[in-house]
Amino acid sequence: VSTQSTGMQTSPNAAAKAAFPSPEEKEEADSRSVYVGNVDYSSTAKELEQHFRGCGTINRVTILCDKFTGNPKGFAYVEFADTDSVEAAVTLHESLFKGRQIKVSAKRTNQPGMGRGRGRGRGGFRGGGMMYVPVPMSGYGGGGGGYRGRGSRSRGRAAHYTPY
Repeated sequence: VSTQSTGMQTSPNAAAKAAFPSPEEKEEADSRSVYVGNVDYSSTAKELEQHFRGCGTINRVTILCDKFTGNPKGFAYVEFADTDSVEAAVTLHESLFKGRQIKVSAKRTNQPGMGRGRGRGRGGFRGGGMMYVPVPMSGYGGGGGGYRGRGSRSRGRAAHYTPY
């Protein structure tokens, strides 16, 4: 059983495999893994392994840590040898581990290109759909349209920095 304290450290038996698994291998490993939330910050991979030992053979326990501080983030992943163990592990949802009620669910696979909704998408909160499109309305930027920047629209405040 290999243990990981950060998301990118590799174990001895994983180092024997390819350094970067293919998307199919990743998806297959994810199908054998569970997400464990609300994990106590002082928990070790060995303790988590003991908690989930009854569910089946464990390949790897990964406790994710903040990359800047090194402190645990409070969740982990447990990878099993087979998919049947995942169903057994999900039955430990809301069980007590080190005095805390943990959340256990099957690990979902991230789809490439599917963001977490952080960006504004199209238009966002300011533009309402159409940003500046450099097409002259009529003649030389006439027609009341055109792009004049943001500074001309004063909203009753003192002049402020306008990056656009």
